[in-house]
Amino acid sequence: MLLLLILNSAYLICCLGIVLFKDYLVYEGKMSSNFIEVIILSLVQGISEFLPISSSAHLIIVSSIYEFKSSSLLIDVSLHLGSLLAIIFFFRKDLLDLHNNKKILLLIFIGSIPLILVGYILYKTELIYFLRDIKIIAWSTLIFGIILYFADKSNSNKNLSTDLNLKNIFYIGFFQILALIPGVSRAGITITAARIFKFNRTDASKISFLLAIPALSGASILNLKDLFEQNVSINYLVLLATFSSFIFSYFTIKFFLGYIKKFSLNIFVIYRIFISLLLFFIIYN
Repeated sequence: MLLLLILNSAYLICCLGIVLFKDYLVYEGKMSSNFIEVIILSLVQGISEFLPISSSAHLIIVSSIYEFKSSSLLIDVSLHLGSLLAIIFFFRKDLLDLHNNKKILLLIFIGSIPLILVGYILYKTELIYFLRDIKIIAWSTLIFGIILYFADKSNSNKNLSTDLNLKNIFYIGFFQILALIPGVSRAGITITAARIFKFNRTDASKISFLLAIPALSGASILNLKDLFEQNVSINYLVLLATFSSFIFSYFTIKFFLGYIKKFSLNIFVIYRIFISLLLFFIIYN
């Protein structure tokens, strides 16, 4: 518990204390500035993508408030690619064991269809960009944090290998559509849905992580399409963003699965409430 508190405190300090680097970065030159910015963005992406606290909300907040020059579509693709590779590498044995896990993987694919379809429609109509508002982030962070709290209180004994079926993955997939709203958290809403359907915390998290693979893949494909239409070049920042995001994502997954075997999700609910109150203070003052 103490380790998680330290991790969350360090993460929060990192997100809120970035402004202290700004004057320093001016004197260190563009290369040093870009390097540190990419590391910070990788840290935010890697940790928040797989915890129930919303990676998109944190990336939007950090990038908009502190006006990082390194934040771009290419870097964003690299960050998500790093997280995608991390989740694939972590669950590589399950993904390669098609003989025993064919049914589960098929259900995961089916559960991803609603998010992919709705996400594509919002992307093509550009409605998704209207959701990137700090007020929406604040309210969704608070509301869905409270919903997560009550969902986590339910008694649960279902597990991934025997109880995942077409009905519950279909509903979990529809819940996942809400993750298109920044602040909701894709991990948070899928864990919430799985807990509502009585899956234990560990398997609810595994369902969420496996659903991340099609979600991250779909987002990356759409962003890659935009990149091909632009004149972009691969540089050291892209490689750094991918590698750093991979490292932070991998160890976050490993830590989180170990943590929820012993503790509830209350610490993440408290964190979300704190972040939402902080955002409200920024908005209305």
